Amino acid sequence: MLDPTMIGASGLVILLVGSLLFKRVRGRNRSADERRSRERHEAAQERDPPVDIGDTVTVAIREFSDHHSGERRAVGKVEGFVIFIEDIPDECEVTDVIRVAILSFNRGHTSATARFLEAA
Repeated sequence: MLDPTMIGASGLVILLVGSLLFKRVRGRNRSADERRSRERHEAAQERDPPVDIGDTVTVAIREFSDHHSGERRAVGKVEGFVIFIEDIPDECEVTDVIRVAILSFNRGHTSATARFLEAA
């Protein structure tokens, strides 16, 4: 026969593990970086973009990403505003400074798409 204390302790352990798993799945244990990223994203949704469609701006390439179409895109920023740049020549590298033309905004105006024009 099982001891009532063992049954109670087992139930408590199961409840604790279940609670931790639930919080993890719901995202309550986000890292500081994830929270900061989420806060910046929310702040970006509340401000106007620092560029307009048709503007030509100079940006430094911060990184490269692969678009869902398979095309390589550069990522740059203007006043913290993210710009995804298409038609990047293969010889471009991270930290290169380039000129781009703003083509469009995403749905929430939190980022823009631009076309590579020339090395700056």
